[in-house]
Amino acid sequence: MVMNFFRKSASEAVPEVKASKTGRIVAMASGSGRVVWSPRDTGSLTRTGFTGNPVGFRCVKLIAEAAAAVPLVCQDRERRYEMHPLIELIRRPNPGQGRAELFEALYGQLLLSGDGYLEAVAPEAGLPKELHVLRSDRMSIVPGADGWPVAYDYTVGGRKHRFDMTGHPDPICHIKSFHPQDDHYGLSPMQAAATAIDVHNSASAWSKALLDNAARPSGAIVYKGADGQGSLSPDQYDRLVFEMETHHQGARNAGRPMLLEGGLDWKPMGFSPSDMEFHQTKAAAAREIAVAFGVPPMLLGIPGDATYANYAEAHRAFYRLTVLPLATRVSAAVAWWLSTHLGEAIELRPDLDQIPALAAERDQQWKRVGEASFLSDAEKRVLLGLPPISEG
Repeated sequence: MVMNFFRKSASEAVPEVKASKTGRIVAMASGSGRVVWSPRDTGSLTRTGFTGNPVGFRCVKLIAEAAAAVPLVCQDRERRYEMHPLIELIRRPNPGQGRAELFEALYGQLLLSGDGYLEAVAPEAGLPKELHVLRSDRMSIVPGADGWPVAYDYTVGGRKHRFDMTGHPDPICHIKSFHPQDDHYGLSPMQAAATAIDVHNSASAWSKALLDNAARPSGAIVYKGADGQGSLSPDQYDRLVFEMETHHQGARNAGRPMLLEGGLDWKPMGFSPSDMEFHQTKAAAAREIAVAFGVPPMLLGIPGDATYANYAEAHRAFYRLTVLPLATRVSAAVAWWLSTHLGEAIELRPDLDQIPALAAERDQQWKRVGEASFLSDAEKRVLLGLPPISEG
């Protein structure tokens, strides 16, 4: 009994504590100094970089609309066609879309996800009756034993449809951007610009929060009691917080004067150097987004771009370096795919002579080639991208 009494006293005098001494430090520092990035999947990038970011939205729309409006030439090795079943199919690919709408959707999917998918609603032989652009975030590749796709699965609302790629011709045309670390899926400009998009969105959220606070930096309320004490009672603190949240926060209360009593003093805080550079950080992020998509910042209204002498030069560079390479690659892939359905080789390519932004360059090229006396007519036609003239 005596031993039990002493054991009980010892246990009461020294209570058992199982909490780690470093627990509070770990809990407070778990998110300190760590950058939080948005998810990098296609759906999240589309929400944050396209529907939720004006620079990304304008870049995608600008490229997709410009590339979809580029006139296409249909020809083979011998002649250029003004009328052809392939031209008629592309002019009205399905009952709900025309050529511009179809290609704008296809280019948009490529820019947002790095992958574009065209479905052929086709009979057993001949050209497809309709063409449809499929959403890339719903499509998944089924690779075979040799690594090449044997099927594509299109999933919507828990239901799955499989496109078999083992027959001929292929029901799906998959166009993908270059990805150095993925064998089956492409890398989109949106993924390359994801970090800049996060910075730009965070800067916009910071600006919105500043506007909600009457577009002024925050300050500090300093309390000094009559007896020299510097702390408020719990009731005084709760009342002060309630009045600040109710009467002096938000855009509705902008400019409302503050009445302080009982030893309270307002000390405004100016912008720190990092706050003053925030606008420049947002502009730099916008430029990085434009660079990732290949759009001259001047075309987006971003100031500080002295690379191009004028707007016309920027517009010409936009077509030469961004729009035409994309339109050429996509039209060539679509033409090859439709040629397998048609059973003959047909070429689709942009008609450079009908692009207003390149009119000055084409005039100079036509004049230079036309005045070259050492070239034959056949060689001049090849240089200008025209089919050869038949002997008849």
